[in-house]
Amino acid sequence: MVKFHDPRGEIATEMDVYDLGCDIRSNEGEGITVGLLANGFPDSELFLSKVAQVLEARFPKLQTLMWNKGNAGVTAGEEMLEDIKARCQVAVAAYGH
Repeated sequence: MVKFHDPRGEIATEMDVYDLGCDIRSNEGEGITVGLLANGFPDSELFLSKVAQVLEARFPKLQTLMWNKGNAGVTAGEEMLEDIKARCQVAVAAYGH
């Protein structure tokens, strides 16, 4: 008889379950702006521009806006984060290599 061992450990912290606050699928994304934040690594902005193309093709009424913090070694500034928060219902951050 073969006995299998499950290598996953026990979860020590309580899971924080949340519901999505914004459903971009409804109404083809109408009224939704997705903020895309590149972290400044090479190709991070190029990668997110491809993500924007796919989102806009899939959800024709959706709008995307791009930000690039310019330096992967620093956090995004408060002014940039406030701008994203004020103008977008959804945000995606990504990095390049």
